[in-house]
Amino acid sequence: MICMYKKMKRILLIFTSIWKIIDANSIPNGMPYGNPIVAVYPCNDSRDIVVWYDTTLPPKERNQYYLYVNKALPLHASIEVKFNADVNIIMQIRTANNTFTTLSMRNGTNVSQQYRTTDPYHIFYGYKVKGTAPGRIPYVTSVKINNVEYCNQPNLHFLDAYAADTVDDKTPQNCGRRKIGHVELIVNGAQTKPGDWPWHTAVYKFDYPSIKYICGGTLLSKHFVLTAAHCASVRGVSLSADILSVVLGKYNLFGGDVGSQEREIHRIIIHEEFQYRYLHNDIALLKMKTEVVFTDYIQPACLWYDKASEKLLTDEILGTVVGWGFDSSDTLSRTIRQAQMPIVADSVCMTSNPNFYTSILTDKKFCAGYRNQTSACNGDSGSAFQVFIPDMVQRNVDTRNPGTWLVRGIVSLTVSREYAAICDPDQYVVFTDVAKYISWIQNYILD
Repeated sequence: MICMYKKMKRILLIFTSIWKIIDANSIPNGMPYGNPIVAVYPCNDSRDIVVWYDTTLPPKERNQYYLYVNKALPLHASIEVKFNADVNIIMQIRTANNTFTTLSMRNGTNVSQQYRTTDPYHIFYGYKVKGTAPGRIPYVTSVKINNVEYCNQPNLHFLDAYAADTVDDKTPQNCGRRKIGHVELIVNGAQTKPGDWPWHTAVYKFDYPSIKYICGGTLLSKHFVLTAAHCASVRGVSLSADILSVVLGKYNLFGGDVGSQEREIHRIIIHEEFQYRYLHNDIALLKMKTEVVFTDYIQPACLWYDKASEKLLTDEILGTVVGWGFDSSDTLSRTIRQAQMPIVADSVCMTSNPNFYTSILTDKKFCAGYRNQTSACNGDSGSAFQVFIPDMVQRNVDTRNPGTWLVRGIVSLTVSREYAAICDPDQYVVFTDVAKYISWIQNYILD
């Protein structure tokens, strides 16, 4: 190689994720252009590291962004960038004379890139980052230059709001709405009527020689039901799709219902990072073999979106859980029952029972409940924690007024009693936080 300049830099790029080749022609020269771009800081302690995110991407492409670093580097620099998930990546380097180097990272390689510049102390380099898992946005966890950390406070959800907003930037009008009106207002914890929860779903498992009810679920579209991953797996291994089925429009757990529809399952989609021991990422989708016909008793639910809480009167989020789970007699309820409960702070939850909640809670779960015998229990797993969002901000939230029910969580687990494998209704319930999985869900149901 002919030396045209007096000084040269050597940059060693070390990535801890799994790399795959991306077509270098798919990235514009230097930066994205032509689309609305949102600039976000992925590290709370740095303004020299910035992400550019295209808000117009289709759902399947929303797990990618451009990451750029603008730092003064020494003559010899080692740059190490880490993410919290596997990524595909393209690197671009712009020197002081505005020349670019594009490099595709290959699986399992450390790459040394040499180039020449007239100004060795100032360089602008960037990466086109794309997640390998469907709907999973890879977040930056570390940016080191010569072993000096420049991202000490990574924001592991810095794109969640934008990704969610691109999916649901306003309350949909064709989901989360009852078709059968109320005469009275049901306040808490007791009976419901047929049609009150037209998206609530019963999940059954074929257990020779009978079919057994195992969990609740939530209808999201004509083809998909949302539930907990532990409802569709055994010790983290997915069940066979042909032993599961769902019944929509069901009110009576035992006995028939007018207008109910049963569907066989074509595919079980369990989150790639589901951990059954602690029920981390406890979320799954059931794809039905044939589509559901919407009726007054069968309707899809809405998913949570980032700006929904702006229509709530207070910071407290009060949700409703419905299902056929154990009642006060410790047996499955014969009809759908409902209970309201507020989301509580993680600190409150952990303080109430440190030995249990400290090892269970993550940033993708939340606690809810009153600790007053109002709780989700055995048989309610997979059911939705749903929040009523009025169409217009009102002085008092009244579910008889126009509004939409949004799925914010999925019943995952709670503390069992000391001498029985039955829920303790005086403990908080742990829910999978659906708000953290919007992109993952949409990637499948919009495919």
